[in-house]
Amino acid sequence: MARCAPMGHALSAAIFNRRMLACILCGFSSGMPLYVLYQLIPAWLRDEGVDLATIGLFSLVAFPYTWKFLWSPLLDRYRLPFLTRRRSWALVAQVLLLLALAAFAGCDPSQSVEAIAGVVVLVAFFSATQDIVLDAHRRELLPDHELGMGNSLFVNAYRVSSLVPGSLALILADRISWAEVHLVVAAFMMVGILTTLWMPEQPSDEAGDPHSFKEAVQLPFRSFFAVRGTRSALLCLSFMLLYKLGDSMATALSTPFYLDLGFTKTQIGSVAKAAALWSSVVGGLIGGIVMIKIGINRALWVFGGVQIVSILGFAVLAEVGNDPWVLFMVVSFEYLGVGLGTAAFVAFIARSTDKRYTATQFALLTSLAGVPRTLANATTGYLVEGIGWTGFFILCTIIAIPGLLLLPLVAPWNAKDEEAA
Repeated sequence: MARCAPMGHALSAAIFNRRMLACILCGFSSGMPLYVLYQLIPAWLRDEGVDLATIGLFSLVAFPYTWKFLWSPLLDRYRLPFLTRRRSWALVAQVLLLLALAAFAGCDPSQSVEAIAGVVVLVAFFSATQDIVLDAHRRELLPDHELGMGNSLFVNAYRVSSLVPGSLALILADRISWAEVHLVVAAFMMVGILTTLWMPEQPSDEAGDPHSFKEAVQLPFRSFFAVRGTRSALLCLSFMLLYKLGDSMATALSTPFYLDLGFTKTQIGSVAKAAALWSSVVGGLIGGIVMIKIGINRALWVFGGVQIVSILGFAVLAEVGNDPWVLFMVVSFEYLGVGLGTAAFVAFIARSTDKRYTATQFALLTSLAGVPRTLANATTGYLVEGIGWTGFFILCTIIAIPGLLLLPLVAPWNAKDEEAA
């Protein structure tokens, strides 16, 4: 009992602290603008009579999120003359986001879709900039043994923020004008603004900052390879490319899959989508707590195994067909695995960055990890047409295996430098 008490105290201290609350609030602020672009704007445009072809072009707003590493060195190199480095950049991005989101209230889809597109680009750019800063801040703020929990709370709050533009805004749109809806949604950016003014930040050594923009671009690359050596660095990058690939492919066409099995839109919305959201949230929370106890490396092994097994659940559903209870169980298990794997994976990426160049390295690594997912997801429709749904999910399971095979090289089970509570 005497030994359990200190361990329990360490676990409690790693969960219930000011840093974790900052992660939750920052996650909400980071996710909300993205879901405005992907859920609220298409619904608004369609409701105002804009054709689907035009709405489809708005998917190009993902560009700033994919290429955010291009301007991330600026946020490592330059400091603003107020607050601290990360908090000042975060505050600027959040204020601009509030203003940009509010600007939708002055736009009329029937008059100028081009003006809306211009505001969308601004929101995407400011949102991606906020992501750069908050990712860097989180890495610098959290000690290594809290990275798992902190990142899982951030990701879960990111997901939950979708309820504002994806649910609340649509409910309000039946009762008030779209202009008022946009103003209400924009006001939620005050969560991020107030958090930035309050949240702690680790003091940094200005002597370690890049002294020029050239250094801010070059040093993060040099540091990543110098610390590990070329071979280990390339293995680490390969792991980041592969670890979530099979899992991502399996969920890329989930809604068409459910429709093909004969589920109604109501069943998909009330059973599949709800189960997916809350199972991933629960998985992230469990993953964060488990990582405090066993460390990031072992979590990657355990959660990676869960990911692979959960993909096979879709193959079972493809064979069983239209059964709501099987749908609920399969989706719940799959997205539990998504939540677990994402928590460990994001924590691993965060731990792999150098605190001197966090903004650039974190932006680059997360962007790089998304490249194979984007390319692979573009082929999923052709694969399903060629081999059917059951064969497709079995293929996704096989594709998930190479990432796990790299674990002994990039995240050994018994790594001596693993820090856990």
